[in-house]
Amino acid sequence: MAVATPAAPPAVAEETGAPLPERRARGTVRQTAVAVVAVVLLAGSVAASLMLGAVHVPLGTVVDALRGTADDGPLKEIVLQLRLPRTVSAICVGAALGVAGALLQGALANPLASPDVIGVTGGAAFGAMLVLLAFPGSMALLPVGALAFGLLAAGIVFAIAWAGVNRGSISRLILAGIAISALFSAGTMTLMTAYPDRVQSAIFWMAGGISSTGWEDMSAVWPYFLAGFALAVLLPRPLDRLALGDDVAASLGSRPAVIRLVAGLAAAFLAASAAAIAGLVTFIGLVIPHLVRMAGGTSRHGYVIPVSAVAGAALLTAGDTLARVLMAPKELPVGPFMVVLGVPLFLWLLRKAT
Repeated sequence: MAVATPAAPPAVAEETGAPLPERRARGTVRQTAVAVVAVVLLAGSVAASLMLGAVHVPLGTVVDALRGTADDGPLKEIVLQLRLPRTVSAICVGAALGVAGALLQGALANPLASPDVIGVTGGAAFGAMLVLLAFPGSMALLPVGALAFGLLAAGIVFAIAWAGVNRGSISRLILAGIAISALFSAGTMTLMTAYPDRVQSAIFWMAGGISSTGWEDMSAVWPYFLAGFALAVLLPRPLDRLALGDDVAASLGSRPAVIRLVAGLAAAFLAASAAAIAGLVTFIGLVIPHLVRMAGGTSRHGYVIPVSAVAGAALLTAGDTLARVLMAPKELPVGPFMVVLGVPLFLWLLRKAT
């Protein structure tokens, strides 16, 4: 299987004759502008998420509730007990998927890399379906099941990829991911066939959605979010060296196979935690890092990873708000909205790249 290599990053300045300091200054301004726009969009998405829904809450009431100065009543309870946990969950899931995509695309030198590549999505789907269909009386275990089997799938992929000859190679990791994803997908289909009368209860999770269940789901998975983000903080410089090629990275004292392993582990923690909370939300991990690289004009991971986190959080929070208010009081799954937004973006990026 041929592994695609990422296109060269866009030039920082079109005027190639401009002095190097001037081109660097323009690049810095451009990157700063993109980061500021991402932060502003996130702030607006968070405000909308806390205000909008079946019941409209004025911005002043939201601020007072967050500061602890709001009068007791239903509006305060809606903000603090329902919308705030949901908004925090959307931020964490969006940021996790954006970072996971950036890590995998950098580690595998593949612009199509996403959490699907390392089997996390297939494993999480199987774990969730196992609880939903085979043990419907244990719904509280749904996040734990999705998280456990997502990490299990990734662990099997890593074990296969780092065994035998060519251990830790890109092609070996991708092929192992394809095989394990297919295996868990077959298991998921088997469960759905065995319990056809219960499939209806699993549709919302498979479509991807964030529920207003308070802090329960987050309390079960936040250590894994923390572990994934902590590992991601350590990886920008190693991934930048890896982008120069394995031989050059090795000559600079790096170990390419170890870098890919750590990046894969971080992505597995983040993607499995995201699936445990929000189900099968797609396209964020694939599209957001591309968009950040093209908009910022750089592939430097010290920039791409944090801005992808902010942009992913903004996109999912906005999408979840839209899904919540479009047919209020009925809530729609957020996954289809991410596909509707993601497919045009992906096609546009594909056109720009070619």
